[in-house]
Amino acid sequence: MLKVMNVELSFGGRKLFSEVNLEFTKGNAYGVIGANGAGKTTFLKILTEEIEPTAGSVWLDPLARLSILSQNQNAFDSFTVIETVLQGHKRLVEIIQEKDRLYEVTEFTDEIGMKLADLEAEFMELDGWNAESNAEILLIGLGIKTTVFHEKMGKLDAKQKVKILLAQAIFGNPEVLLLDEPTNNLDPISVRWLENFLINFENTVLIVSHDRHFLNNVCTHICDVEYGRISLYPGNYDFWYESSQLALRQAKDQNKKSEQKIKELEDFIRRFSANKSKAKQATSRKKALDKIVLNDIKPSLRRYPFIDFQMSREVGNEILVVENLTKPGLFKNINFTIRKNEKIAFLCDNTLVLTSLFQVLAGEDSAFTGSFKWGVTITTANFPQDNGAFFKKKINLIDWVRQYTGTEQAETFIRGWLGRMLFSGDESLKMSDVLSGGERVRMMLIKMMLSGANALIMDDPTNHLDLESITALNQGMTRFKGNLLFTSHDQEIMSTVANRVIVIDQSIVYDKMVTYDEYIDEIEALEKAVK
Repeated sequence: MLKVMNVELSFGGRKLFSEVNLEFTKGNAYGVIGANGAGKTTFLKILTEEIEPTAGSVWLDPLARLSILSQNQNAFDSFTVIETVLQGHKRLVEIIQEKDRLYEVTEFTDEIGMKLADLEAEFMELDGWNAESNAEILLIGLGIKTTVFHEKMGKLDAKQKVKILLAQAIFGNPEVLLLDEPTNNLDPISVRWLENFLINFENTVLIVSHDRHFLNNVCTHICDVEYGRISLYPGNYDFWYESSQLALRQAKDQNKKSEQKIKELEDFIRRFSANKSKAKQATSRKKALDKIVLNDIKPSLRRYPFIDFQMSREVGNEILVVENLTKPGLFKNINFTIRKNEKIAFLCDNTLVLTSLFQVLAGEDSAFTGSFKWGVTITTANFPQDNGAFFKKKINLIDWVRQYTGTEQAETFIRGWLGRMLFSGDESLKMSDVLSGGERVRMMLIKMMLSGANALIMDDPTNHLDLESITALNQGMTRFKGNLLFTSHDQEIMSTVANRVIVIDQSIVYDKMVTYDEYIDEIEALEKAVK
């Protein structure tokens, strides 16, 4: 269907990747992963011929149609919503326009009649008569209201536009579908709809995404862009991650017998294949793991930070009581009690509501009415969404960490903390005011780990992080023995960490001891019942 043959790409003498030989086949979903800047989006642009490789070539079946998710939200502002979706199938639109032009011709000839006959035949073959209704089905599935179907795109907000452009990409059942971060700005129900659509998609799809939950549910293969190479592995993201880490541990111990390595890998594959919560669609639909060649499982050279939140004091029975908490214009009469071992995912359409609530609970905002009381054994640490205030001083990273360790701590102790968060050697002397967004987040996580707090408040902590850091943070949040109050756009963190969900719309509208997936199931069932 789609082949990449000996592709190489260089920029200014730097080789981004080389000797890339891959084949993407019908019925499979390929998750394209790699560190920030590794070339994931660039690779998709090579496949669409937007970028020409330095060497090698890309072959697409001549009868196949390739579709890509548009990243330009304003490109279709002059079109209606329905027209925008139809633009996803350019040949169909060309036929419609040509038919309309020919039917308006005043002097009808045999040549025009023959041309129209050919166009009508092709139009029917492309299911043209059902094109608008098919477009409407996609839009409804993604949560676009019928009242805006004939509105101009320019009148809609960004969240609506991204859904419509997604419908455009998948419209008409393309043979090859390329999706670059398709879950960005999608609500959970729309993400679930897209997952189900792609699970049942019978053609080829390549997906660049930082959403591990999405990759786990949809992908049959992982396409790993790493250190100038692009390698293909069967299984979903979790399988790729856990198997590559197992291979890395084996590679570090050269004294292991090869037979023992093979046995451990075989045992791992059997366990993973049997675990539906981990393998899910990737193993149940494609049986890809059954075909794994053990020698093909290679250790990943990618670096992962180590994130582990340790409590300085065990929590008592009283954690937090919130009564009639009100902040005008944002929330009112908020009431809830947190008990031991609860990790609560907070949800709200207005992110300012949760940011404000967390600031109040962290003691950083006193402009409220009502009350909240932490238990006497509780110490808190807050991870704010906006961390700019912590990086205004022009100091190196060692001195930045020293602010939260005390002056008596040796430099080697501080360097140890920096090292576990991937700041090694001279990077420890980098100035804090020039850090990237992802580096700032990693520094804030050091601050939070050093606090020893037993109750953590985290406001969207995955912003700016790469997949490796998000995976490490997920593991740290899961291992944490204290209480967590958090919100996140990362579906995997929400699904694997939370054991209680609170939804706020001015006041609390939902509060149950359920997992995030159970909450989404409830909402989805409710929406179907309403329809």
